[in-house]
Amino acid sequence: MTDPITIARRCLPLIDLTSLNEQDTPAVIHHLCDQAATRFGPVAAVCVYPEHVHGARTRLDSLGASVIRVATVVNFPDGSHDAARAERETRRALSAGADEIDLVFPWRAFLAGDSSIGIDILQRCRKASAGCVLKVILETGELKDPELIRAAADMALAEGADFLKTSTGKTAVSATPESAQILLQAVQDSAHNAGVKVAGGVRRVADASVYLALADEMFGPDWVRPAHFRFGASALLADVLSVLDGGAPTLVTGY
Repeated sequence: MTDPITIARRCLPLIDLTSLNEQDTPAVIHHLCDQAATRFGPVAAVCVYPEHVHGARTRLDSLGASVIRVATVVNFPDGSHDAARAERETRRALSAGADEIDLVFPWRAFLAGDSSIGIDILQRCRKASAGCVLKVILETGELKDPELIRAAADMALAEGADFLKTSTGKTAVSATPESAQILLQAVQDSAHNAGVKVAGGVRRVADASVYLALADEMFGPDWVRPAHFRFGASALLADVLSVLDGGAPTLVTGY
């Protein structure tokens, strides 16, 4: 079994350090950015609400951490069927300086048997975000059925998603190894150079190791890089740093 320090080192550059709380303030986001530029190296991105994109970019640049990308969420967290809203939010986020868009798929409409809404939103947001990384949040814990998860994944890939993302982290069931494996399989079966983002409930290095093993088994460890694989988390970073510091893993809470 791979030792925790090796796993922690692999995890660090894969983290989208996330704060998506209604009480977030500029000070909270500044602190998040300060955490992102760790003494062991940078995380992949910080993920914040659209209103904090500019502040996050400015803070990261001031820290000499321009390599850290700024991600934001649209159509979040509800996965609305309003395509105009999703497109508008995407354009505004990019205008504010976002590097990556995490778009919530209209999973409720999809569950009700309407695929056209999902296609419309994906097409409009893909066009609006041309040249930008587009991650599609499928809310796998709500879709539940493996066949539905796979169908949504295939649709997102067909419409140009750069990443398939498990969840918003705002539902009762977020990421699971089973759902992650479905998304990884969809990517492997597709002709697209896409990736997978595991989000929601990954708080410990031990949690992350399960998902790394899945990706390694299917694609090999060389594939598991920020361009193909991410963890959307806030708590995971503290545990990674604790392991790298040589201390006992620290239990932290929150998403």
